[in-house]
Amino acid sequence: MTKRVLMMLTSVDTLGDSGVSNGFNAAEASHPWVVFRAAGFGIDVASTAGGQPPRDEVDLSDPDQAVFFAEAAQKLAHTPKPSDIDPAGYHAIFFVGGHSTMWDFPDNTELASLARAIYESGGVVAAVCHGPAALIGLTLSDGSFLVDGKRVAAFTKSEEIAGGMINIIPFVLSERLTAQGAHHIPASDWSENVVRDGRLVTGQNPASARAAAREVVMALAQ
Repeated sequence: MTKRVLMMLTSVDTLGDSGVSNGFNAAEASHPWVVFRAAGFGIDVASTAGGQPPRDEVDLSDPDQAVFFAEAAQKLAHTPKPSDIDPAGYHAIFFVGGHSTMWDFPDNTELASLARAIYESGGVVAAVCHGPAALIGLTLSDGSFLVDGKRVAAFTKSEEIAGGMINIIPFVLSERLTAQGAHHIPASDWSENVVRDGRLVTGQNPASARAAAREVVMALAQ
């Protein structure tokens, strides 16, 4: 059976009241896309509000981005929203990052419902950079937080400070995950860092997107 993965994108185009434009991080979508395609996966793309999601840090000199924006053009133009999606059709959900996700991924009941259904049917939940914001408030059927007791990676406070975003973001992602019982495993700023704990895969930053996708492929091969 062909494995199918759902890539979830933010629909937020501005960071709060800062006036800073944003959207899904192009590298964090394109690098996993190429990995999943090479593995023979079927890939669908969705966004929190549906329609065409905003994008950030597009660089078409990156071969993977060039491939992604060419191959996914029609999917990106008409993404479904979570309530349109049947989770039974997917073996994994991959939450793509971008600072915008800090506004529409946390405590999102529709995203949580999708991820819970995929995870509890034996699938993989994965997220990279700020994508783990989708794990905030994500509970399993028994009421426990998905991340409780699990090792995770996510964009770090140090990276927020280094990137000049610490006074714009609504919260520090690693701290919110830790408050739900996660064991945050940081690496040095901007370095590749992927943590897999069972069927939960998380990556720290854009440099971790490709490796996070490879971990999803390996998890689904078992």
